[in-house]
Parts: sequence; structure tokens; C-alpha cells
Amino acid sequence: MAGGKLRVGIAGIGTVGGGLVKLFADEKSRLNEKMELVAVSARNRSRTRSFDISPYKWFDDPVELARQPDIDVVVELIGGSDGPAKRAVEIALARGAHVVTANKALIAVHGAELAGLSEEHGAKLMFEAAVGGGVPMIKALKESLAGCRAQSVAGILNGTCNYILTEMEHAGRSFEDVLADAQRLGYAEADPTMDVGGFDAAHKLTILSAIAFGARPDFEHVRIEGIEGVTLTDIRLASKLGYRIKLIAKGELIDGKVSMHVRPALLSFDHPLAAIAGSLNALVVDAEPVGQLTFIGRGAGEGPTASSVASDLLDIAEGRGGPAFGRPLAQLADAPRATPAERGRFYMRVLVEDKPGVVAALSDRLAHENISIESFLQMPAYGEPAVPIVLTTQTCTRAALDAAARAIESLDAVTEPPRVMPVEEHGSRRPPWSQR
Repeated sequence: MAGGKLRVGIAGIGTVGGGLVKLFADEKSRLNEKMELVAVSARNRSRTRSFDISPYKWFDDPVELARQPDIDVVVELIGGSDGPAKRAVEIALARGAHVVTANKALIAVHGAELAGLSEEHGAKLMFEAAVGGGVPMIKALKESLAGCRAQSVAGILNGTCNYILTEMEHAGRSFEDVLADAQRLGYAEADPTMDVGGFDAAHKLTILSAIAFGARPDFEHVRIEGIEGVTLTDIRLASKLGYRIKLIAKGELIDGKVSMHVRPALLSFDHPLAAIAGSLNALVVDAEPVGQLTFIGRGAGEGPTASSVASDLLDIAEGRGGPAFGRPLAQLADAPRATPAERGRFYMRVLVEDKPGVVAALSDRLAHENISIESFLQMPAYGEPAVPIVLTTQTCTRAALDAAARAIESLDAVTEPPRVMPVEEHGSRRPPWSQR
């Protein structure tokens, strides 16, 4: 410390890091009461930036910044689960320096190992900004709900996917068209796989589930499906049936075991997550004895994410924070991972040639697997070679539905594999079109 203030070094001064530098440059910021920014690191020193880095010591290598004995807190904003980000965090923690990071991939994949280093060397490991941007999801689970028993966490955790699905619905545009626009506007990366493939949301879900259920983070056991296969036809037909399609990340306890999945799902219009539009993030927590709590806000961007980093810094400066995942590593269970025989209601969309007997053939394949149809919608042909038929099922097993889907795909009139998505239940609502 210098003059009683914590000395801070920032590794990575892109969007979020730049936002944090600006907060330190603001004389009215609370950060300046407790700490001092002394060093920064990035790949290109000469790059034009909207903030001044001349007052700070420069490091080409973030690992070298992390080694400096006079830096009390290292802020890692490089990204990636390995490489220099991981090495810098390991070195900082091993010498007893506190670490604040917004790196969800690093925490999801190596969180237990890094928490162990943190505890061994008496250093804080904080990562509020890794999930939810400016929405305090992690702090809520670690602190406000610490005395509760969480049963499930479910949310919209990727703003890019939510923006794409919202725009497809509102503007009637295809996935490919909206994705291209999102890339031009900077909402999506040139390689959007981490976002649209569901991996970004899976990293965040891993962290939330670890804290909520008191288990070690286990990214390898998240079942992941992205939104690449969601078509404008799916969105329109789901709407006619009273649903909206969202990419849902959900973790839950099933018979004491942790189940985690990320996938597109149908939500009834009155579901608490159905109205979350654009790039907003949201999380619904079900816990006893408080019941259901919902958190909504901007999940990314310079301001929201930098503010979460600043919140962690102030917690460190004022002696708050506690163990990385809410309890000591030794108390985090190696919880058995659930791979349950999934049951629920499902949506199925089938493209078929407009021929007599097709509907009867579909019904027969479903009946053979003891699957009852709850709702059914067939669109007019309008001269098209293939027409969509969409249905929702009553409660059945996913295994039975997959078997029926394989049988349906083999029909001569079916032009492509059926599209299946789960229906996320909420309360006791039954849609007005429900058929018994």
C-alpha cells in the first residue's frame, strides 16, 4: 500500500478496462478514496484510446505486471480460460495479491483451482463482473441469499443471443440476417460461436450453479445447445401457440444432484423471462424460504461491467468479499451431476410435403411412443413444396420423443429432421388453446 491506499494494476484495457481507467480518472469516484491505479497492460501501447494512460506504468506483458510486489490488486480483463490471463491470475494469487476478474471462462473452467490458491495465500478472488455485467447476480447469491436453500437458477445470460431472438421476432428477419447486422453493430463477434453456440451462457451458468448449490464449478457437465437452429418459422409458430423462444441457462437440484443445461426453449408469454428483450440479461432464482426472485439489467458493455469490477475493488478495500464461491473450497461438494431421464412438455416442428395422410402418420408415430398431443397447428401450403406442422406434447420423456422424432424423420413426406425444443413451465398456467 502507498499512503494507506491499495495499489491497483489492470491487465487488459479494452472496453471494460477502459471503463475502469475512466472511473479512476474521475476525481469524484469512490475508488480514489481507497485505492490508486498505478499500472496497466495491453497488447498495443500506441493504440488510440479515449482515455489517458500516461500517468500509469506500462507493461507489455500482463504476467510481468502480476509479478510486481508493489501491486496489491491485479484486475484481469484479458479474457480466455488459459494463456496469459490464467498465468497472470495464478502468479498474483500465489504472491498474496488480490485478484478481480471479469473472465467467466477462466472461473468456470479453473475456478476451484484458483479458489484454492486464493485461500492458501490469503488473497481475495472476486468475479462479480463475470456474470450479468452490471446486474449483481453473484453478490445476490453469495450474500443476500446465503441463508437460503436454492433449488434452481434460470436465466437469459447472453445478450447477443437475446438480441438476435428479439430482433427475429419483432422485425421478422432470419437468424443469418440479424446475426450479420449484430456483427456490423458490434453486438456479436466476427466469430460468434461462443455466444450463439451457448458456450458463454454455459460459463456463466457454471459459476452461478456453483455458488447457488454449494458445489465445485464443473463446466464439463453443462449440456449445451445454441440458437443456430432456431428459424423464423419456429418463432412465428411458437407465437401463434402462445410462446416466445429464448436461450435459457438453467441449473437445478434434482434429488440432491446438480443438473445444468443451456438451450433454446419455449416460454409462455407470462413467464418472468419471456418479456426480457434486446441485449438485457435476467436471472430467476427459486430458493427457500424467500421464494422466487428475479434480477434484470444490462449484461454487458463498458459502464455496467466496469461498475461491477469497481464494486469488487471497493469490497476488497473495505475488507468484504469472503471465499470466492461463498464458502471455503473444502466445503464445496463434489456434487454428483444429474443426467436425469428428462420429462416435460415439448415443441416439435416438422416440415412435410403437402400430401394426404401425413398428419395421421405423424400421430401414429407419436402414439407408438405413448406421447399425447396437447396442441396442433398446420399451416396452409400456399403453393410451397413443404409446409410446417407444429405441435406441443403433454408431459412425456425426452427419450420417447426422440424415438418418435427418428421415426417421423424416416417418413417419405418429411423433408428434414424434426425440430424439438422444451417448453419451460411456469406456475399452473395452461394456454387457452390447450387440447385435452
